[in-house]
This record gives sequence, C-alpha cells and structure tokens, in this order.
Amino acid sequence: MVCVNTEASAPHKRERRKQDRPGELLEAALDLFVEKGFAATRVEEVAARAGVSKGTLFLYFPSKEDLFKAVVRENVVAPVTQGAAEVAQFQGPTGELLEWMLLQWWHRYGATKASGISKLVMSEASNFPELASFYRQEVIEPGQALVRFALQRGLDRGELRPMNIDLALHSVMAPLLFLVMWKHSMGPCSPQTEQINPEQFISQHAQLLVRGLSTS
Repeated sequence: MVCVNTEASAPHKRERRKQDRPGELLEAALDLFVEKGFAATRVEEVAARAGVSKGTLFLYFPSKEDLFKAVVRENVVAPVTQGAAEVAQFQGPTGELLEWMLLQWWHRYGATKASGISKLVMSEASNFPELASFYRQEVIEPGQALVRFALQRGLDRGELRPMNIDLALHSVMAPLLFLVMWKHSMGPCSPQTEQINPEQFISQHAQLLVRGLSTS
C-alpha cells in the first residue's frame, strides 16, 4: 500500500489564492468599470473589492489602462474570437447565419454584465484616445470583419442583392449597440410596458435585414 502525502500533492491554499488573484481582480474591475466608468474608477477600489492591496494589483496589471485592456480581452475579445471559428463553419443559408450571429452576440455578450463596456467606450472614448484605438483594433474591427464575411458570403452565393458592404455592416450592428445602451441606461428606469425583449428584437431585426437584402 502506497501512502500519499495529500498536503504535499495538493496545491497550498495560499498558492491557490495567488493563482486566482488575476481573475478576481478582473471581475472586480469589470464590476467597477461598468458601474462607474473608466475615469471614475480608482485602482484602490478595484484592489479593495478583490480583497488585495493596491501594490498586489500592480504586480499583475502595471496601470489602470492595462487593467482595462485585460478586462476587455477577457470579456469582449474572447467571445468574438470564438464566434469567428463557428461562423466560418456555418452550413446554412446566409439569412439564418445572420440571425444566428446576432443572437449569439446577445447570449455571449449583450446579456452579460460585460456589455456595459460598450456604453463606457461610447461615453469616454474621446477622453482616452489610446484606449479608443485599442478597442477599435481588438473589438470593433474583428466584429466588423465577421459581419462583412457574412454579407460577402450572401453575395457570393447569390442570396443577397448587391450592396455597399461597408455601409450595410453598420445597419446590421447599430441596433445591437442601441440594445446594450438601452439596457445600461433607460431600460432599468422604464416601466414594464416599455421593456424590450432582446431575443424578439434581434430576431425581428435579422428578419427585416434579410427581407430587405434578399434576392428572392
């Protein structure tokens, strides 16, 4: 019979805690960025909410800007990257692809707390041009590339009428931005009769797009 030293084989509690710290800091930072915005959030608050010192935070993220970029990469960039591989393998008609893409965007991003980042960027981008450039390169441009791919696919398959894709992609994406802006602004303050069902809104938006662009 072989005896195993469980204390030696299992990660030490303090070591596990250390491994969890980056994720805990990112979670705390996401909460505060969405609640207060970028400018109003202080790193001391993030550290306190995560239960660590400011010095510990700076061991992982040298500045508030670096912390924000890590939050965006974890919560916004990752869903876009995952979706790109799935879009490339989609087998159905382009109309179904567009509706699937928009609904997946909602489930993976719009319905989550992280969607408040969109409101933050639209509100504060002009005050932080370096962060705006980062967000454009890592979020906006890849997202637009996905929509552009789907529209070009429809053209190539003869499913969609000729269009200016650079303009059409804004028509696809603008209602989604409205939806998250509403969610993080007037939505919580509006009566029940004025609430928007996100899935129904997105499905109707996709159907209107396809009917307007379809060759049939």
